[in-house]
Amino acid sequence: MLVFPNCKINLGLNVVEKRPDGFHNIETVFYPINWCDALEVIENKKSVKDFELYFSGISIAGDLEQNLIFKAYKTIKAQFELPNIEVHLHKNIPMGAGLGGGSSDAAFFIQLLDAKFNLQLKEEYKLALANSIGSDCAFFIQNKPVYAREKGNVFSECKIDLSRFYILIVYPNIHSNTKEAYDGIVPKLSKENLKEIIENKPIDAWKNLVFNAFEVSIFKKYPLISELKNKLYQDGALYASLSGSGSAIFGIFYQKPELDFYNQYPYYLQSPR
Repeated sequence: MLVFPNCKINLGLNVVEKRPDGFHNIETVFYPINWCDALEVIENKKSVKDFELYFSGISIAGDLEQNLIFKAYKTIKAQFELPNIEVHLHKNIPMGAGLGGGSSDAAFFIQLLDAKFNLQLKEEYKLALANSIGSDCAFFIQNKPVYAREKGNVFSECKIDLSRFYILIVYPNIHSNTKEAYDGIVPKLSKENLKEIIENKPIDAWKNLVFNAFEVSIFKKYPLISELKNKLYQDGALYASLSGSGSAIFGIFYQKPELDFYNQYPYYLQSPR
């Protein structure tokens, strides 16, 4: 069974306060984008190993124990009878980009196991499992625009539809670390409600109303990302912003932007549908 985990962008991101557990409370709007990985699970009757994970596409480093797909597998395996499986992940979504690709892979894996092996997992279980793996992982279980609060894992509906716009996402070949993105961040309450702005204000007004707090620290460390944001505006973006803790930058356009300049970077253009 083959699925295509998609990514997300953040429409604004405010760091509200530091929590007693060391994390931060934020507010943001997650919006799904069709830049996708490919994930396949095959029942493996020839192997004595209960779980094998293979990669292609963008290189993925790190210990298997830290992989979000494997973490999801271990939790489900402890509670349900599963056959030995072989997992293939073709990585296409850039990592360290603030696009949530790893979280999406894990969430789609949960959905895939549920469907393939008829586990009949309840929505509440899948959301709780995804939430235990990563802060934005649960978003990809429902995979629709949401206003997210607290650690980015408490959701409410956000009525925003960007399907008639072009959305250009550019990855500047910089791996952004979430910890370094928080360096220098001073948490503060926003004067205006982000959800209300996103739902009620025209997109070309967002430039002066909707901000990503991580731009302060990320732009200071990586001026190229700031330059790319300015370039998106020069090319006609109604709104441009860093996604998540970066480093991907995106712009929302009425008309299809000229892409020649961006060919030097990995990018994805989502067209109107």
